[in-house]
Amino acid sequence: MDATMTPSRTAIYGLIARFDGPGPLLHATERTHEAGYRRIDAYSPFPVHGIDEALGLGRSSLPWIVLFMTLTGAFAAWSMQSYLSAVWYPLIIDAKPYNSTEAFVPIIFETTILFGAFGAVFGMLAFNGLPRLYHPTFKSPTFNRVMDDGFFLVIEARDRKFDLGATSLFLTSLGGTDVEVLED
Repeated sequence: MDATMTPSRTAIYGLIARFDGPGPLLHATERTHEAGYRRIDAYSPFPVHGIDEALGLGRSSLPWIVLFMTLTGAFAAWSMQSYLSAVWYPLIIDAKPYNSTEAFVPIIFETTILFGAFGAVFGMLAFNGLPRLYHPTFKSPTFNRVMDDGFFLVIEARDRKFDLGATSLFLTSLGGTDVEVLED
């Protein structure tokens, strides 16, 4: 272990390793998941096709949240307008019934879109853990390259298979360079 691998007295978040490109990162991520590591994350300057499957991520449940919110918006708009026109302010116009749903369609449509958009935005923020103003990777001097040409794999210390020495050797055997300890 070099000087960057010597842990200090602070809590260890995990290990970070840099890879040469998207192919080696994808291969290393697949091998890491196959080895039994589950608390892993990959960082790259652009989306890497297949990285979600390599990380073992399933399909997002965000579409279900958006569907629920759109149906909630439609029902809320319809029930609000029905109550207002039939109970609070009943008017008979052209012998139409109090509860004329055809007149409510524009408001129902707009409220459906509004609730669906709120569900999508706030659901995405919640699933991504945002806003996150600090992450232990920000302390790594080599992680600054992630927005330019850096491809990184992080294995968290809370993973059940994590062992500082063995995990460091594992990342090196996968072709990782600049293996560092991330402190929390």
